[in-house]
Amino acid sequence: MKLGYARVSTQDQNLALQLDALKAAGCSRIFQEKASGSKTERPELKRLLEIIREGDTLMIWKLDRLGRSLNHLIEIVTQLEEQHIGLVSLNDPIDTTTAQGRLVFRIFASLAEFEREVIRERTLAGLASARRRGQLLGRRKGLSKAGEQKARIGESLYKEAKYSVEQIARELHISKTTLYKYLRIRGVEIGISVQNQTATT
Repeated sequence: MKLGYARVSTQDQNLALQLDALKAAGCSRIFQEKASGSKTERPELKRLLEIIREGDTLMIWKLDRLGRSLNHLIEIVTQLEEQHIGLVSLNDPIDTTTAQGRLVFRIFASLAEFEREVIRERTLAGLASARRRGQLLGRRKGLSKAGEQKARIGESLYKEAKYSVEQIARELHISKTTLYKYLRIRGVEIGISVQNQTATT
């Protein structure tokens, strides 16, 4: 059985395009909801994952409709594979019901792991550099241990200038407002180029 999942981020957006494509793909039932990509609670997705069974296939419009982040997406697909449930994305080269599709997704997962390791190494290198310069590395007032860690990673990624604020916030599972707050606590000047920040440190 093919089950579909469709999602848009706001109440103003329309699900019609996704629904039409999923129906055309042969979905016997489609779960749909309007929820932000970063929102943790998705009741319709939860219901779908509780109902879907071995041998079924989960159909989606695009990968970004399913997971909150790449890590979350990998978690869901791993869970589906363990239950022998396929995943097909109509607009991505992903079809885990085939050997090639499973290979492509594993490549994605490997790239995600590689990116996490790169971020970790850069963060550790930044901390070591700060220690050499005699900067205080203790927890900032008002931040939890987890918040301090996300603030450090957010600072590192922001200064690289390779990722948008939206991308960084999404990967850290925080809002843009929270990310900006963390950056200010870390002493990062918002909107100042990386070269200018480096020149003034």
